[in-house]
Amino acid sequence: MIFETSLLSTAYFPPIEYFAVIANSRRAEIESGEMYQKQSYRTRCHINGANGLLVLTLPVLRSALKDEGASSHKIPTADLKIDYSKPWLLQHKRALEAAYMSSPFFEYYMEDIYEILDSGEESLLAMNTALTRKVAELIGIETPVELSGREFIMPGSEVLVKEGISDFRDSIHPKRESNLLERLELNKPYWQVFTNKQGFVPNLTILDLLFNEGPNAISYLESVSYR
Repeated sequence: MIFETSLLSTAYFPPIEYFAVIANSRRAEIESGEMYQKQSYRTRCHINGANGLLVLTLPVLRSALKDEGASSHKIPTADLKIDYSKPWLLQHKRALEAAYMSSPFFEYYMEDIYEILDSGEESLLAMNTALTRKVAELIGIETPVELSGREFIMPGSEVLVKEGISDFRDSIHPKRESNLLERLELNKPYWQVFTNKQGFVPNLTILDLLFNEGPNAISYLESVSYR
């Protein structure tokens, strides 16, 4: 193991680097005391389709806002509910099927994934946590994934250092430059559905690795080193 305890933000079908951190930790915590951030992996994932990169976004209700002028940064992520008035579930299933139906392991794993997506879970945090745990189970990751269950601790705090917690909450973000991918040496190509057309695309949603590599996904994730 590389990390004793890793601390991560909640994420919807997170990228491969997220699961590489989990797979190489003795224990993984998902932050449950944070405030919501827009345009993050909390409500989106990246897949690769026939026409290139596609972003799947999970819509949330804004009923947690106390007034019209409130900022999204003042909404606890734990209070957010998924918006089922929008047809996101059908859209996401169609997109996943279009992108991965021809992958070697899509049909083998899809029912387990769809069972959670079809559950009607209202809480964003609960849905993301259930999906993360299920995908970890399907891959064969034995690291326990738990909610942090404490008040929010600022990144860089000495409290995290003293407790031996490696903080990745700010490192894994679709809109921020990070060297985490390079530090984990996670640019190694594996077979992808559209490799011949588009070349290898690194760090997509973990589903890309799972559907394309199946039982070999765990070896890919555990082969990293942290420089």
